[in-house]
Amino acid sequence: MEVDYIIVGCGLAGISFAEILKANNKSFVVFDDNSQQSSIVAGGLYNPVTLKRFTPVWKSQEQLDLALPVYQTIEKDLGIQLDYKIAVKRRFTSTEEQNEWFARSDRPGLKPFINTTLSENNNPKIKADFKLGEVLQTGRIDTKLLIEKYRQALSNKKLIITEQFKYDKLIINANGVDYKNISAKHMVFAEGFGVKNNPFFNHLPLQGSKGQLLTIHAPDLKLDYVLKSSVFIIPLGNDLYRIGATYEQNDKNNSITQEAKQTLLDKLKTFTDFNFEVVNHVAGVRPTVKDRKPLVGQHHTHKNLHILNGMGSRGVMIAPYIANQLFNCIENNTPLDIEIDCSRFNYLF
Repeated sequence: MEVDYIIVGCGLAGISFAEILKANNKSFVVFDDNSQQSSIVAGGLYNPVTLKRFTPVWKSQEQLDLALPVYQTIEKDLGIQLDYKIAVKRRFTSTEEQNEWFARSDRPGLKPFINTTLSENNNPKIKADFKLGEVLQTGRIDTKLLIEKYRQALSNKKLIITEQFKYDKLIINANGVDYKNISAKHMVFAEGFGVKNNPFFNHLPLQGSKGQLLTIHAPDLKLDYVLKSSVFIIPLGNDLYRIGATYEQNDKNNSITQEAKQTLLDKLKTFTDFNFEVVNHVAGVRPTVKDRKPLVGQHHTHKNLHILNGMGSRGVMIAPYIANQLFNCIENNTPLDIEIDCSRFNYLF
């Protein structure tokens, strides 16, 4: 079997790269063993503003302009809805936070995304005495459904192999790679935190941050926007809401913990007052990097091996952008954004 690309990983990064390959009539096959959960359990928000400090997300407009058409194409191809337009509102806890919101609203990169008319809190189940600030151009991608249906579509076309990739079976030659009975011109590793086991790229400083999220059933809440306070509340429909997320630096597995559950519930109860039932609890390790920028590019020695990784907690927005960057770098020799080029860490050798 001969293809242009082998992709390892079928999360947001791998899917984004597969989409750009399809759009450019490049052949590919995907390996995925379901070992990485961060894309599946993600909240799925696309939000161009960092709501802790009221700062713009890196290249947020460029990311949105590339990402949303990609999800629209997948929706059309698979006959499903993935993109739910929904407002994101930040709960203010003081007049000082309100003033900071206004002060930053005219800054470059923020003006298109910040509504300077504060929202009144009309929900009796939410405590928000200092009103709410609304972020514009926001929404939620159903990442679980996306990955499930995309894998199914690849399986129907015999384009996905659901087994663990064995690095020691990879043969690298001048014109590409051979793996078992597959020959490819290029190989892209989009493994998320699983890259820690990859001998070609495990020198890169991918730290990982475990995130745990709850799903609650709350018939009395009636919230029709995403609320950000000490935790996010994300409406899912049918009186279900996702609550998240934790950021754990030391625990690097996909196991849920009672401690994290209690932490999320304690934070939720500080600004809400309603009855609910916890109906699900999930965990995954985000692929985070110490400088908070993705890891994209070519292996320092093997020029047909590439990495697409390090998206942190913003994979929905950034995955199509960095996939486009990598494809253009490989096929058109277009230089990568210097901030994301993995060669910035070559000094670690």
